Amino acid sequence: MMAKQTLPPLNWLRAFESAARNLSFTDAALDLNMTQSAVSQQIKSLESHLGRALFHRRPKALELTETGLTYLPVVRDAFRTLSRGTRAITGEAHNVVQVQCNLTFATHWLAPRLAKFRARHPDVRLNIMTDLWEPRELSDGADVEIRFSLRPSETTNAEVLRRDTYYPVAAPDYAVTLDTLAQQPLYDCSNLLCNWAAWAEDQGLLWPNPPITYATTFSISLAVALSGGGLALAHDAIAKHYIDNGQLVAPFGHRAMMQEAYFLICSPNLTANADKDAGAAKFADWVRAETTAETATESGLR
Repeated sequence: MMAKQTLPPLNWLRAFESAARNLSFTDAALDLNMTQSAVSQQIKSLESHLGRALFHRRPKALELTETGLTYLPVVRDAFRTLSRGTRAITGEAHNVVQVQCNLTFATHWLAPRLAKFRARHPDVRLNIMTDLWEPRELSDGADVEIRFSLRPSETTNAEVLRRDTYYPVAAPDYAVTLDTLAQQPLYDCSNLLCNWAAWAEDQGLLWPNPPITYATTFSISLAVALSGGGLALAHDAIAKHYIDNGQLVAPFGHRAMMQEAYFLICSPNLTANADKDAGAAKFADWVRAETTAETATESGLR
Protein backbone atom coordinates (compact mmCIF):
# COMPACT_ATOMS: atom_id res chain seq x y z
CA MET A 1 0.00 0.00 0.00
CA MET A 2 1.31 3.42 -0.97
CA ALA A 3 1.92 5.98 1.80
CA LYS A 4 -0.56 8.80 2.14
CA GLN A 5 0.33 11.83 0.06
CA THR A 6 -2.40 14.22 1.23
CA LEU A 7 -1.54 17.10 3.54
CA PRO A 8 -2.98 16.96 7.08
CA PRO A 9 -5.64 19.52 8.02
CA LEU A 10 -4.34 22.92 9.09
CA ASN A 11 -6.00 22.74 12.52
CA TRP A 12 -4.11 19.51 13.31
CA LEU A 13 -0.84 21.23 12.48
CA ARG A 14 -1.71 24.27 14.57
CA ALA A 15 -2.52 22.03 17.54
CA PHE A 16 0.82 20.25 17.12
CA GLU A 17 2.79 23.52 16.88
CA SER A 18 1.17 24.97 19.99
CA ALA A 19 1.57 21.77 22.02
CA ALA A 20 5.23 21.53 20.95
CA ARG A 21 5.85 25.17 21.85
CA ASN A 22 4.20 24.84 25.26
CA LEU A 23 5.10 21.17 25.86
CA SER A 24 1.61 20.89 27.28
CA PHE A 25 -1.76 19.92 25.81
CA THR A 26 -3.47 22.00 28.50
CA ASP A 27 -1.51 25.17 27.68
CA ALA A 28 -2.02 24.55 23.98
CA ALA A 29 -5.76 24.36 24.61
CA LEU A 30 -5.64 27.76 26.34
CA ASP A 31 -3.53 29.12 23.50
CA LEU A 32 -5.99 27.94 20.85
CA ASN A 33 -9.20 28.51 22.82
CA MET A 34 -10.02 24.80 22.67
CA THR A 35 -10.54 22.01 25.18
CA GLN A 36 -7.59 19.89 26.24
CA SER A 37 -9.30 16.77 24.92
CA ALA A 38 -9.82 18.42 21.52
CA VAL A 39 -6.13 19.29 21.27
CA SER A 40 -5.16 15.76 22.30
CA GLN A 41 -7.53 14.24 19.73
CA GLN A 42 -6.24 16.46 16.92
CA ILE A 43 -2.66 15.49 17.67
CA LYS A 44 -3.62 11.81 17.79
CA SER A 45 -5.27 12.26 14.39
CA LEU A 46 -2.10 13.90 13.04
CA GLU A 47 0.07 11.11 14.42
CA SER A 48 -2.25 8.55 12.83
CA HIS A 49 -2.07 10.43 9.53
CA LEU A 50 1.74 10.49 9.65
CA GLY A 51 2.05 6.98 10.98
CA ARG A 52 4.48 8.11 13.67
CA ALA A 53 4.32 9.43 17.23
CA LEU A 54 5.17 13.10 17.70
CA PHE A 55 5.25 13.17 21.51
CA HIS A 56 6.40 11.03 24.40
CA ARG A 57 3.55 11.31 26.91
CA ARG A 58 5.32 11.13 30.29
CA PRO A 59 3.37 11.00 33.59
CA LYS A 60 4.11 14.65 34.39
CA ALA A 61 5.63 15.99 31.19
CA LEU A 62 5.32 16.10 27.44
CA GLU A 63 8.40 15.52 25.29
CA LEU A 64 8.90 15.64 21.53
CA THR A 65 10.00 12.44 19.80
CA GLU A 66 12.73 12.52 17.18
CA THR A 67 9.99 12.71 14.56
CA GLY A 68 8.39 15.61 16.41
CA LEU A 69 11.69 17.47 16.65
CA THR A 70 12.23 17.00 12.92
CA TYR A 71 8.68 17.95 11.95
CA LEU A 72 8.32 21.04 14.17
CA PRO A 73 10.61 23.43 12.21
CA VAL A 74 8.90 22.34 8.98
CA VAL A 75 5.47 23.20 10.38
CA ARG A 76 6.69 26.48 11.86
CA ASP A 77 8.29 27.50 8.59
CA ALA A 78 5.05 26.74 6.76
CA PHE A 79 3.02 28.91 9.15
CA ARG A 80 5.63 31.66 8.90
CA THR A 81 5.38 31.60 5.10
CA LEU A 82 1.58 31.72 5.23
CA SER A 83 1.68 34.61 7.69
CA ARG A 84 4.09 36.65 5.61
CA GLY A 85 2.21 35.92 2.41
CA THR A 86 -1.07 37.00 3.97
CA ARG A 87 0.45 40.24 5.26
CA ALA A 88 1.94 40.95 1.84
CA ILE A 89 -1.45 40.51 0.15
CA THR A 90 -3.56 42.39 2.67
CA GLY A 91 -1.03 45.18 3.18
CA GLU A 92 -1.63 45.07 6.93
CA ALA A 93 0.86 45.48 9.76
CA HIS A 94 3.43 47.32 7.63
CA ASN A 95 5.25 48.66 10.65
CA VAL A 96 4.42 46.12 13.36
CA VAL A 97 7.48 44.52 14.96
CA GLN A 98 7.08 41.08 16.53
CA VAL A 99 9.08 41.01 19.77
CA GLN A 100 9.70 37.79 21.69
CA CYS A 101 10.98 37.76 25.27
CA ASN A 102 10.33 35.88 28.47
CA LEU A 103 7.49 36.89 30.76
CA THR A 104 9.71 38.27 33.53
CA PHE A 105 11.72 40.54 31.22
CA ALA A 106 8.58 41.76 29.47
CA THR A 107 6.88 42.57 32.78
CA HIS A 108 9.72 44.01 34.84
CA TRP A 109 12.06 45.59 32.27
CA LEU A 110 10.31 46.19 28.97
CA ALA A 111 6.82 47.26 30.07
CA PRO A 112 7.98 50.06 32.41
CA ARG A 113 10.04 51.53 29.53
CA LEU A 114 7.57 51.22 26.66
CA ALA A 115 6.41 54.82 27.09
CA LYS A 116 9.99 55.96 26.42
CA PHE A 117 10.17 53.87 23.26
CA ARG A 118 6.81 55.13 22.03
CA ALA A 119 7.80 58.74 22.65
CA ARG A 120 10.94 58.26 20.57
CA HIS A 121 9.41 56.08 17.86
CA PRO A 122 5.65 56.78 17.63
CA ASP A 123 5.59 55.27 14.14
CA VAL A 124 6.58 51.78 15.34
CA ARG A 125 4.06 49.41 16.87
CA LEU A 126 5.14 46.35 18.83
CA ASN A 127 3.49 42.98 19.25
CA ILE A 128 5.05 41.46 22.37
CA MET A 129 5.02 37.66 22.64
CA THR A 130 5.98 36.06 25.95
CA ASP A 131 6.86 32.56 27.12
CA LEU A 132 8.10 31.36 30.49
CA TRP A 133 11.11 29.82 28.79
CA GLU A 134 12.40 30.68 25.35
CA PRO A 135 12.95 28.03 22.67
CA ARG A 136 16.41 27.10 21.49
CA GLU A 137 15.94 28.76 18.10
CA LEU A 138 14.42 32.10 17.09
CA SER A 139 10.74 31.96 17.96
CA ASP A 140 8.15 31.50 15.26
CA GLY A 141 7.32 34.85 13.68
CA ALA A 142 9.65 36.93 15.89
CA ASP A 143 11.54 39.83 14.31
CA VAL A 144 13.51 40.63 17.47
CA GLU A 145 14.03 38.35 20.46
CA ILE A 146 15.48 39.06 23.89
CA ARG A 147 16.52 35.77 25.44
CA PHE A 148 17.68 34.93 28.97
CA SER A 149 20.00 31.99 28.59
CA LEU A 150 23.30 30.42 29.54
CA ARG A 151 24.16 30.58 25.86
CA PRO A 152 22.03 30.37 22.70
CA SER A 153 22.66 27.56 20.26
CA GLU A 154 25.53 27.94 17.78
CA THR A 155 23.01 28.30 14.95
CA THR A 156 21.51 31.43 16.54
CA ASN A 157 23.07 34.79 15.70
CA ALA A 158 22.96 36.36 19.16
CA GLU A 159 24.75 39.25 20.85
CA VAL A 160 25.12 39.73 24.59
CA LEU A 161 22.74 42.47 25.68
CA ARG A 162 23.49 42.55 29.40
CA ARG A 163 25.10 40.27 31.97
CA ASP A 164 23.97 41.19 35.48
CA THR A 165 25.03 40.45 39.00
CA TYR A 166 22.46 38.82 41.28
CA TYR A 167 21.63 39.29 44.95
CA PRO A 168 18.84 38.85 47.54
CA VAL A 169 16.00 41.38 47.70
CA ALA A 170 13.29 41.94 50.28
CA ALA A 171 10.65 44.46 51.31
CA PRO A 172 12.14 47.58 52.99
CA ASP A 173 10.91 46.69 56.48
CA TYR A 174 11.93 43.02 56.31
CA ALA A 175 14.35 42.27 59.19
CA VAL A 176 17.16 39.91 58.17
CA THR A 177 20.90 39.48 58.73
CA LEU A 178 23.40 37.05 57.20
CA ASP A 179 23.24 35.06 60.45
CA THR A 180 19.46 34.63 60.17
CA LEU A 181 19.22 34.38 56.38
CA ALA A 182 18.97 30.58 56.22
CA GLN A 183 16.02 30.63 58.65
CA GLN A 184 13.96 32.97 56.42
CA PRO A 185 11.46 32.00 53.70
CA LEU A 186 13.61 31.95 50.57
CA TYR A 187 12.32 32.05 46.98
CA ASP A 188 13.98 31.59 43.62
CA CYS A 189 13.41 30.90 39.94
CA SER A 190 14.01 27.25 39.08
CA ASN A 191 16.61 25.69 36.79
CA LEU A 192 19.17 28.50 36.95
CA LEU A 193 22.85 28.49 37.87
CA CYS A 194 22.48 31.82 39.68
CA ASN A 195 20.84 30.30 42.75
CA TRP A 196 20.99 30.72 46.53
CA ALA A 197 23.74 28.16 47.08
CA ALA A 198 25.92 29.73 44.37
CA TRP A 199 25.41 33.22 45.82
CA ALA A 200 26.32 32.03 49.32
CA GLU A 201 29.38 30.17 48.06
CA ASP A 202 30.54 33.19 46.06
CA GLN A 203 30.88 35.26 49.24
CA GLY A 204 32.19 32.46 51.42
CA LEU A 205 29.04 32.12 53.49
CA LEU A 206 28.50 28.82 55.32
CA TRP A 207 25.30 27.57 53.70
CA PRO A 208 23.27 24.77 55.34
CA ASN A 209 21.11 24.21 52.23
CA PRO A 210 17.82 25.40 53.72
CA PRO A 211 14.52 24.68 51.95
CA ILE A 212 13.88 26.93 48.93
CA THR A 213 10.54 27.58 47.27
CA TYR A 214 11.02 27.56 43.48
CA ALA A 215 8.84 29.08 40.78
CA THR A 216 9.02 28.87 37.00
CA THR A 217 9.38 32.64 36.67
CA PHE A 218 11.07 35.45 38.62
CA SER A 219 7.73 37.27 38.54
CA ILE A 220 6.41 34.93 41.22
CA SER A 221 9.42 35.09 43.55
CA LEU A 222 9.61 38.89 43.17
CA ALA A 223 5.91 39.18 44.03
CA VAL A 224 6.54 37.33 47.29
CA ALA A 225 9.42 39.67 48.18
CA LEU A 226 7.32 42.73 47.30
CA SER A 227 4.57 41.51 49.63
CA GLY A 228 7.02 41.09 52.53
CA GLY A 229 6.70 37.32 52.51
CA GLY A 230 10.40 36.47 52.32
CA LEU A 231 13.56 37.03 50.29
CA ALA A 232 14.04 36.39 46.58
CA LEU A 233 17.10 36.35 44.37
CA ALA A 234 17.01 39.00 41.68
CA HIS A 235 19.19 41.02 39.32
CA ASP A 236 19.15 44.61 38.11
CA ALA A 237 17.23 44.02 34.88
CA ILE A 238 14.17 42.93 36.85
CA ALA A 239 14.64 44.54 40.27
CA LYS A 240 16.34 47.92 39.76
CA HIS A 241 13.17 49.96 39.27
CA TYR A 242 11.64 48.41 42.41
CA ILE A 243 14.78 49.31 44.38
CA ASP A 244 14.86 52.82 42.88
CA ASN A 245 11.26 53.53 43.90
CA GLY A 246 11.69 52.06 47.39
CA GLN A 247 9.53 48.94 47.00
CA LEU A 248 12.49 46.58 47.45
CA VAL A 249 15.90 46.74 49.08
CA ALA A 250 19.06 44.68 48.68
CA PRO A 251 19.87 43.99 52.37
CA PHE A 252 23.38 42.66 51.72
CA GLY A 253 26.21 44.29 49.83
CA HIS A 254 27.51 41.18 48.09
CA ARG A 255 26.60 40.64 44.43
CA ALA A 256 27.61 37.59 42.41
CA MET A 257 28.10 37.53 38.66
CA MET A 258 25.41 35.64 36.76
CA GLN A 259 26.43 32.90 34.36
CA GLU A 260 23.20 33.42 32.44
CA ALA A 261 22.82 36.58 30.38
CA TYR A 262 20.33 38.46 28.22
CA PHE A 263 20.92 38.08 24.50
CA LEU A 264 19.56 40.13 21.60
CA ILE A 265 18.61 38.13 18.51
CA CYS A 266 17.38 39.68 15.27
CA SER A 267 15.73 37.55 12.62
CA PRO A 268 17.84 37.13 9.47
CA ASN A 269 14.64 36.67 7.46
CA LEU A 270 12.64 39.84 7.99
CA THR A 271 10.05 40.59 5.34
CA ALA A 272 10.95 42.73 2.37
CA ASN A 273 8.77 45.47 3.84
CA ALA A 274 11.14 48.40 4.34
CA ASP A 275 9.00 49.98 7.07
CA LYS A 276 8.99 46.79 9.13
CA ASP A 277 12.74 46.27 8.71
CA ALA A 278 13.31 49.84 9.86
CA GLY A 279 10.97 49.35 12.84
CA ALA A 280 12.80 46.21 13.98
CA ALA A 281 16.13 48.02 13.66
CA LYS A 282 14.81 50.99 15.66
CA PHE A 283 13.60 48.71 18.45
CA ALA A 284 16.87 46.72 18.55
CA ASP A 285 18.94 49.92 18.62
CA TRP A 286 16.76 51.38 21.38
CA VAL A 287 17.12 48.25 23.54
CA ARG A 288 20.90 48.31 23.03
CA ALA A 289 21.09 51.99 24.00
CA GLU A 290 18.88 51.54 27.09
CA THR A 291 20.82 48.56 28.43
CA THR A 292 24.21 50.15 27.68
CA ALA A 293 23.27 53.30 29.60
CA GLU A 294 21.78 51.33 32.49
CA THR A 295 24.65 48.90 32.92
CA ALA A 296 27.13 51.80 32.86
CA THR A 297 25.18 53.53 35.62
CA GLU A 298 24.81 50.31 37.63
CA SER A 299 28.55 49.60 37.38
CA GLY A 300 29.30 53.08 38.65
CA LEU A 301 27.09 52.58 41.68
CA ARG A 302 28.65 49.29 42.72
